[in-house]
Amino acid sequence: MTRPAPAVQSLAETLASIVGPDHVRSDDAARALYSQDVWRQGAQVDLVASPADEAECAAVVRACAEAGAPVYPRGGGMSYTAGYLADRPGGVCLDTVRMNRVLEISEAGMYVRVEAGCTWKTLYEALAAKGLRTPFWGPLSGISSTIGGGVSQNNAFFGAGVYGPTSDSVLSIAAALPDGSILRTGTASAETAKGPGRPFLRHYGPDLTGLFCGDAGALGVKTQITLRLIPAPAHERWASFSYPSREACAEALASLGRTGLACELFAFDPGLTAVRMKRASLMSDAKTLGKVVTGQKNLVKGLAEGAKMALAGRQFLGEADFNLHLVTESHSKTGAEDALRQLTQLAERAGGRSVEPTIPKVIRAQPFTPLNNMIGPAAERWVPVHGIVAMDDGPACWAEIEALFAGLKPRFDAHGVTTGFLVTTLSNTGFLVEPVFLWPDRLFALHEASVEAGYLKSLTPRAPDPDATRLVAEAREAVVDIFSGYGAAHFQAGRTYPLARTRSAPALALLKAVKAALDPQNIINPGALGLGELS
Repeated sequence: MTRPAPAVQSLAETLASIVGPDHVRSDDAARALYSQDVWRQGAQVDLVASPADEAECAAVVRACAEAGAPVYPRGGGMSYTAGYLADRPGGVCLDTVRMNRVLEISEAGMYVRVEAGCTWKTLYEALAAKGLRTPFWGPLSGISSTIGGGVSQNNAFFGAGVYGPTSDSVLSIAAALPDGSILRTGTASAETAKGPGRPFLRHYGPDLTGLFCGDAGALGVKTQITLRLIPAPAHERWASFSYPSREACAEALASLGRTGLACELFAFDPGLTAVRMKRASLMSDAKTLGKVVTGQKNLVKGLAEGAKMALAGRQFLGEADFNLHLVTESHSKTGAEDALRQLTQLAERAGGRSVEPTIPKVIRAQPFTPLNNMIGPAAERWVPVHGIVAMDDGPACWAEIEALFAGLKPRFDAHGVTTGFLVTTLSNTGFLVEPVFLWPDRLFALHEASVEAGYLKSLTPRAPDPDATRLVAEAREAVVDIFSGYGAAHFQAGRTYPLARTRSAPALALLKAVKAALDPQNIINPGALGLGELS
């Protein structure tokens, strides 16, 4: 229900007294921008509030609860599952990007504490200067994606092949509750004679930290996150292999994934490879080549790797090939090379042809690039959908989705819809399948705010095409149905994946009870996780 204007104005004044008038917005442009994600536009919020720290965040949450206004926590805005979008008009988008500091790096305790709005890129660079790293160290969108958002949604990619997703590197979480209190988890929840406990361990009694991992921000508004540290590995190696078929590539990915030896292990189908090659050149960009050269531990090796890339050019991947890429790392040269040797043997045994590993070199040299990949190379809309299945179910699941797309191809062609696949692993048990869609439609304000201005200016804007968008929505739903048949898990459950609908009765009852205990008014991201009303 839309709140009366006087009530909205009163809340705006209260929030301005907490965060400052410059950090509460009610203009149409801000309300529209913060009410959309990569995939769709939600109901518009009344206000956007941007607290600067934990105390301000808690006060904002309490003020909203007292006013009966829903709160929708937002990080970097990279959701494609309506993770922070309102189901009904009104409420407040709580924007965490001002809460962006690295608060504590404990080199002796081997943990790092950050504010929820700190980006993965900011954290990575702060730790690299000290020779440290988190085990999982960010998604590909880490230039903008926040750690609070990553913990709420969960992430795949850097380090995930060995260490699992974001949540597996988290030690402690602090979250603001509707009454304005701060709940801390793990050893940070201790009350000692010396003061509050230090956040050095996740496990003491039931795992309360785990409740807030993957919760879509629905159980509390995250204010601080503590992650485990490791010494940054000193050596890395890369490999790429080309396969003639999806079946061979999928079986190879599963075989290699089961070893847990590759920190990143991923593959593209020909469709996604073609899209990537149409984007800004990997090979001709002197800055990219320079990053590969300077990223090595010594100049001679850097020049050698750069020369290999330059010689390979853009012809190192066949147009019809399925391509698998991997990275190994270790504190010793021998360790990285031994892992690479074992993986290479498995990859070649599965029918892989070794090719120049340009893609993993570039991704490692430039891990957090501008977000130009969130649109197509010809200004198309872009959206993924994904599922995580058991390692041995991955090949069959991928094949079933590809068969679905084959049946839809005449309609895809008629509406200019193209597809591709990214597949990757999570530790040695999870096989993630991520179909992506590109189609002609007008971009959102979020795209225009996130993509580099110069890149966007070089493209010809698209006209609206609601029919194409409806077809993509239909296909995404069909893909989710396939995943459900495999008992798949999903990151960023948001309002897209059927978490509540597919849980057993005892599991769903417990989830609802936890939500009701922490948020009895159901004002924190109501509707997320598919919970709806709690009564």
